[in-house]
Amino acid sequence: MSRCTAPRRGHRTASGRAACPACGGGGYGYSPSRSYYPPPAYTSQSSGGGGATSGGSSSSGRTRAPWSPSTSSVTYTPAEVKDLTPARDATVMRARQQPALRDVFLCHAWDDRRGSAKELCNLLETKGVSVWFSEKDIPYGLPFMREIDKGLAKSRTGLVLVTPALLTRLERGGVSDKELSELLARNLLLPVVHGTTYGELRNVSPLLASRNGFDTAEDSMAVVATKIAELVAVEDDLTELPTPAN
Repeated sequence: MSRCTAPRRGHRTASGRAACPACGGGGYGYSPSRSYYPPPAYTSQSSGGGGATSGGSSSSGRTRAPWSPSTSSVTYTPAEVKDLTPARDATVMRARQQPALRDVFLCHAWDDRRGSAKELCNLLETKGVSVWFSEKDIPYGLPFMREIDKGLAKSRTGLVLVTPALLTRLERGGVSDKELSELLARNLLLPVVHGTTYGELRNVSPLLASRNGFDTAEDSMAVVATKIAELVAVEDDLTELPTPAN
């Protein structure tokens, strides 16, 4: 019998769980830290030119997500679709209620503002995602924390770029900690782990580590950006939701 690669704490990302010989693919094996569920009945599809891994090829059992466009070149595991579906539903509902909001608020460490945070922001914007990013959205001379509050209020979904620099900032307490606390309180965020691990994040913020998100050790930053763009693209779904009661 295949053994789980994370028997004590379970897998923190859907793609990590899918790669496990005991838990991944079609064999939903034993892992003491996760719940049991049958694989969703999504039809497996093969897409040419891009997969859910940085290698670019789709593997057996992967599919486009129900919200992905027909031209999408990235694929998802059934577990990944299951984990991201609540975030997708919440994003569509918020878009229906507040259509003028930005797609995402990007929370990041100050040290990453001209590196990985800027890279992720640029990748998202090239895919049509409207991003609130402090490096471009806070004019020089304006009160920083007040502008952060406005950015949070003007965004539907929060991305937290989890890097070694962010972990250090969270341990010390600072602006990132305040942004993160607000996003956690509003149940709005998706972590993007980059250059570190969920285990390291768990040591600093168990609550954030409990959230399903993305990991650039499993997907390239470009693939992660594509998946986020697909997740928050809601125009075609708005007409399917009932109008909120006044």
